[in-house]
Amino acid sequence: MNGTTLKTALCAGVALTALTAFASAATASAWAPSRAASATKACSRPANVLDLKNWKITLPVGDSGDPKEVKQPDLATFSVHPWFTVNAACDGVVFRAAVNGTTTSGSKYPRSELREMDGSDDASWSSTSGTHTLVVREAFTHLPHGKPQVVGAQIHDSSDDVQVFRLEGTNLYLTNGDTTHYKLVTDNYQLGTPFEAKFVVSNGKIKAYYNGRLQSTLSKAFSGAYFKAGAYTQANCDNSSPCSAANYGEVNIYNISATHS
Repeated sequence: MNGTTLKTALCAGVALTALTAFASAATASAWAPSRAASATKACSRPANVLDLKNWKITLPVGDSGDPKEVKQPDLATFSVHPWFTVNAACDGVVFRAAVNGTTTSGSKYPRSELREMDGSDDASWSSTSGTHTLVVREAFTHLPHGKPQVVGAQIHDSSDDVQVFRLEGTNLYLTNGDTTHYKLVTDNYQLGTPFEAKFVVSNGKIKAYYNGRLQSTLSKAFSGAYFKAGAYTQANCDNSSPCSAANYGEVNIYNISATHS
């Protein structure tokens, strides 16, 4: 091969390499929007992030004493900003309840909260039969002004809450019925810090865990029980100001599981 032929071949090779690189970049660019769209679609609603098959949501909106509830199968495609939606990182679900929100007939406080279901029926179990476990990975992310208190997870029986994880300022408590300060879990909780809350109910006892460590054991016999989790704001317009949607409690839930055996 003479010099002229070699030079021509080298130039052709460079041109082919450049063309191949350009084509690859163009292909990647063409796919990028569809990949982004797919990612957005994949976390566009809470059921894309959490397994909500056996839950329903109660929201702080609707008629007085009759807040909106969404059950399956509608819950599988449901989202409502800002009360029940996917967070910005697409790794958790935001539950928000403002102090001026609609409340249930049995409470004076608003909630954006999941309630355990058994298929299409309300879950209802006994503390003295079987083993019932709730595991929630969550973070309190906002507290209402005036009365900075929010419940993030709870056990409820047929008439009232039995035990809950309750944040008051920086103090995280486990309750015992109406004893709201039964067990101080930590006095230095920082908003936005994820933690694992866990209840195990069996043989008439409730064992409550925080980040895998046993915090309390209660002996209680009760029936008609079910788990709840989300943002149950412990403030309203009578004790918290401003009385507006800008004053709210909020919880992010990253994972939730209720099992029975």
